[in-house]
Amino acid sequence: MSTNVMMERITEASPRLKARMAGGWWLLYVSMAVVAGFARRGLVVNGDAVATTTNILAHEPLFRLGFAADLLAIACYIAVTVLLYDLFKPVNRTVSLLAAFFSMVGCTIQGLGCVFELAPLVVLGGTQHSSVFKVEQLQALAYIFLKLYSQADSIALVFFGFFSLLIGYLIFKSTFLPRILGVLMAVAGTGGLIFLSPSFGAKYLPYIVAADIGEILLILWLLVFAVNAERWKAQASAAGIGVSRRAMNS
Repeated sequence: MSTNVMMERITEASPRLKARMAGGWWLLYVSMAVVAGFARRGLVVNGDAVATTTNILAHEPLFRLGFAADLLAIACYIAVTVLLYDLFKPVNRTVSLLAAFFSMVGCTIQGLGCVFELAPLVVLGGTQHSSVFKVEQLQALAYIFLKLYSQADSIALVFFGFFSLLIGYLIFKSTFLPRILGVLMAVAGTGGLIFLSPSFGAKYLPYIVAADIGEILLILWLLVFAVNAERWKAQASAAGIGVSRRAMNS
């Protein structure tokens, strides 16, 4: 299915269906992120390249599972981004497009970071070129790749922070979702911006995770209550955005 066809089908869908689809993809993203986190749990030992590489080679299937889950999570978030852009166009098309831009940049950085995540398996896999390096050098190189992956992830979180801030603003200005969800999403976005200083973000990571309660509540709201369809249509009409016959009848 082409991108244009996919966008047309999303546009034609009812606002309640769009909201529930966004919530579903968002929940799947969170699930994949949790799987990736648990798969890598305990494998990377901070400051110890030898222990880290030993763990990765001893639990290679788990490490690969984390990599696969990361890729699926990125794909899910791209779907969320497209759906939320279309859902919030009636509020402010420019801000909605800007939010989608920040999210797509974050997804791109994470995708590129996944190259660094997989690189240790290539370095430690005994390729024909690895024989020119000592074991200690290969272990150090693999560990450096993992640090680069972590840095890329921190940079991506900053862009996702801007995305959450703008989505929070759009929710607050909308008439079809509770404003408190907008406030909570803005708080979650502020947590992502803390990673402008990666060391500071790593230090206060538990508090940042706690701030993500706004994102979880928004996901649940979209899945259970979706949006007020009549208010969405009224805001779309006021913004001069055409509403398809299918959406009008939903």
